[in-house]
Amino acid sequence: MKVVLAGGGTAGHIEPALATAEAVRRADPGAEVTLLGTERGLETRLVPERGYELALIPPVPLPRRPSPDLLRLPMRVRSAVRQTTDVLRAKEAEVLVGFGGYVALPAYLAARRAGVPIVVHEANAKPGLANRVGARFTTFVGVATPAITLPHAQHVGIPLRRSIALLDRPASQAEGRAFFGLDPSLPTLLVFGGSQGARRINEAVDGSLDQLLEAGFQVLHAVGPARAEAASAASRPGYVPVPYVDRMDLAYAAADLAVCRAGAITCAELAAVGLPAVYVPLPHGNGEQRFNALPTVSAGGGVLVADGELTPSRLAAEVTPLLGDRARLDAMGAAAATLGRRDADDRLVDMVRRAAAQKSVGG
Repeated sequence: MKVVLAGGGTAGHIEPALATAEAVRRADPGAEVTLLGTERGLETRLVPERGYELALIPPVPLPRRPSPDLLRLPMRVRSAVRQTTDVLRAKEAEVLVGFGGYVALPAYLAARRAGVPIVVHEANAKPGLANRVGARFTTFVGVATPAITLPHAQHVGIPLRRSIALLDRPASQAEGRAFFGLDPSLPTLLVFGGSQGARRINEAVDGSLDQLLEAGFQVLHAVGPARAEAASAASRPGYVPVPYVDRMDLAYAAADLAVCRAGAITCAELAAVGLPAVYVPLPHGNGEQRFNALPTVSAGGGVLVADGELTPSRLAAEVTPLLGDRARLDAMGAAAATLGRRDADDRLVDMVRRAAAQKSVGG
């Protein structure tokens, strides 16, 4: 297969694209895989690190409200579509897989112009504009949960890194705790707020830390790169602050409970590995993070706390009874796991192969 993946911009778009790229290569070791991105996205670092070719196109940010940028949008779209069409033709693409975001809209329009079959993957509970457009051009639409509404949607889950999709948390707990220098026997709270950390969550942990440690718990806290120096100075027995977690699989294995945002990837990973969580949705955008967490929370696999309500006392009140109740944690983890999909990458690749076969048949 010759596949082009449009998944640039944020980690929420890039990671599923890279997981899909790896699954394409497993299914077809000779496959030619190219990822589309922009100069301003994380893909400029992540894609080459994983060994994939990256083709850059101009970013096309979609204004949320009337502004001068809205007037310039048609010209930007035309330029990006033209350059993306050149990439598709140069790569002789047999299928275009889009994951939403800045890169996906021109990619869908270019693929339609070039006659390249399209596969759409939507991770968020509320689909963005790019995927709402792309879903009109294809019958191959994969979604993270059954509740996502798009034409021709099929529930496949979210493609995840293999280290997480294949993780056996209980079997890897000792390794995870040793990796981060944690006590092998203490109930463990994992706190993270995305690649940059989350100020509200960090402040709540700072204010409740003494109470958590006195209760006999330990905390692995990804504070974000901006707080790296301060985090190092704050380290003490029972509290392990780190700027960023590169081995999320081992962090999940080490933890009994998480406190985190509710990005689509985070929700999918926690469900796949069966780790209960206190979700604190980012209060921006169209409210999609709250909707991302709701299926797990409704199933009993997590707790939802509004960002504005996350004080140190509220954090301690939510976390302390959970970490002190092994049976409840196990029940919550089992409930979360009922929503997890560990084979989403293979499911999506099956869709990609069917789309590519359609082009082959159609000539």
